[in-house]
Formats: sequence, C-alpha cells, structure tokens
Amino acid sequence: MNKYSGYMIDKFKELIAIDSTTGLYEEIQEYLIDECAKLGYKTSCLHKGGVIADMGGEGDSLVIMSHADTIGLMVRHINSDGTLKVTNIGGLHAYCAERECVRINTRKNGIYSGTVQRTHSCTHVTPMHERDALADYDKNIVIVLDEDVSTADDVRRLGIAVGDIVSLEPRCSIVNGYIKSRYIDDKMAIALSLGVMKAMKDERRAPARNVKMIFTMYEEIGHGGSWLPEGTKDIISIDVMCTGPKQTGDEHKVSLVAKDSRFPYHFGMLRELCDCAERNGIDFVIDVLTPSYGTDSDTALAAGHDVRHAALGFGTSATHGYERTHIDGVMETAKLILNYITGK
Repeated sequence: MNKYSGYMIDKFKELIAIDSTTGLYEEIQEYLIDECAKLGYKTSCLHKGGVIADMGGEGDSLVIMSHADTIGLMVRHINSDGTLKVTNIGGLHAYCAERECVRINTRKNGIYSGTVQRTHSCTHVTPMHERDALADYDKNIVIVLDEDVSTADDVRRLGIAVGDIVSLEPRCSIVNGYIKSRYIDDKMAIALSLGVMKAMKDERRAPARNVKMIFTMYEEIGHGGSWLPEGTKDIISIDVMCTGPKQTGDEHKVSLVAKDSRFPYHFGMLRELCDCAERNGIDFVIDVLTPSYGTDSDTALAAGHDVRHAALGFGTSATHGYERTHIDGVMETAKLILNYITGK
C-alpha cells in the first residue's frame, strides 16, 4: 500500500478544496462518482445525498463508511452593521472558528468570502473585560464580509440570506509526513478509501465477500449511517481517532474502537480486526473514546439495523479544530482495510 501514499495525499487535497459543510453535498458527490468511475467501480446515490460504490465479491455485504460532510457554520441573522451572526453546524466551537477565513455559500448568488471575528476585533480598543471572554456565537462572534457593506440591506442586496451555509478555509500544510489541515475529519478517510479501491484494481485483488464503500453526507449531524443496503451484515466506519492524555491513539498508528460515547462496538468484529492487524504486522492500538465521540456505525445500530459494527482510523490531534495526523497512521489504516476485505 505504501506506493499509494502520494495518490492519497493528492486526493485529500482535492477533497478539502470542495466545500461540503453538512448540507452542501452536490459538488463532492459528483467528484466521488467521477473518481469511482475512473477506478472502474459502479456507483449509485442515496436520495438524500451519498455515494455507494460496489467493489464486487459474493455473499453477505461488508459496508465500509467514511463521511464527506464537514463541520461549519450557517447564517443565523444579518446584523444592522452588515456583519453576520452565525450558528454552528455539526459541533464547530466558536473558539475553533475565530479568526478563520470563510466562504459563504448562497442559495442563488454564488459564493462570498469573509472572516470570523470578534465584535471588538482590535485588541487596542477592546474593553478589558472582553479581552479574555470566551468566544461565543451568540455574544461576541460575527462574520465580517469582504465586501463594501455597512447595513443589513447592503448584505441582502448581495443575495446573502439567513440559512446560507458557511465553510472554513482548510489551510493544508504537510511537513515531515505530518498533515495539518481542517477537514482531516473525514476527508483523509475518503482519500485512503479511494487508495484502497485503486490498489484493489491495480493489483487485481478480489474481496473475500461483497464489499461496498459508502461515502455519507450527514455524519456530523447524526444520521449519516442510518440507511444501509439490503444484505448488509457487517459495517466499519473509518473516521479520525482522537489523541489525548487518556487515549491510546497515536498519529502513527491505526486505532480500533472498543467503545465510544454511545455504546461498545461488536466484540467479535473487534477481535477479527485485531487478529488481521497482528497477522499482517500492522501497527495498531485499541481505544475507548468518550464522552462525545460517535460514528456512522453508531447511527446504523440506533436505526435498528441487525449488523455487527466496528470503527477504526488514524490517530488525529485537535479534532473538530485545526487537525493534525501523520501519513504513517493513514497508511496503517489503509493496510488494515485492504487486508481485512481481502481475507488476509
């Protein structure tokens, strides 16, 4: 798999260049359909948004999910001074959005740029009691447009309206194998999934059972994995895995989740994945992710599907912020997926 690392990085950069805050799925959906077609896989789409790529194979299906939607913001109100009040989509905390450049995706009139700022943006004229106040979308955070506007009517004339979706600039940088960017969650998982699909085709490797890759569009708001194709027996979510003081996750390794904030994952499937990793010399850890971690696999179980479920991914720091992982962890994850689906 190592020879596909460059391909995965290229796909990641292409993916993060596409705005896909939850709700904006059309452009990235078309991208994924095109990429799967280039690799020789047939696809179909969910009515609500999402791409299913059938990798072939016989028997009960294994579904592998990664999500194309990202956290972001939505215009909540147009202020009288021409700034925008916003609300978060999918858990983007205000302190993680502050001072970032953004794109406002309007329904009818294209895209505008702006910056997330404090209402008092200049330290020199900010009242002392406000300098250390927590960032809060309701109290002191606004978007300042890169347009000559000074009233709410000026903004409305541009075609910007309540409900427009806001995406942050990804700011990708790669140094010594460390990948720093927004939206590693979960576009790096999609990039490695495409890498696995390419390796399967290039090396003429067949899945040991029917395998479907599903790229979901609503994971960040909790219903990405709520639908599964008929015949699905097992599911794996590929997602970012957290690092931290009480975590075993490592940016150079693949993490397998034993439990998250909702419930334990299927013990038998976890054992199979661990055995596969050990057989193939893959560097892995087992982790418990609480109190607020969840995946598309959780959603599928909560929706009532009778399936075994698992979750795994590459160790990532600063999740839901300006994230960081390492290509080593990405490659270990890709190797585990490839070997598991080919029965090695």
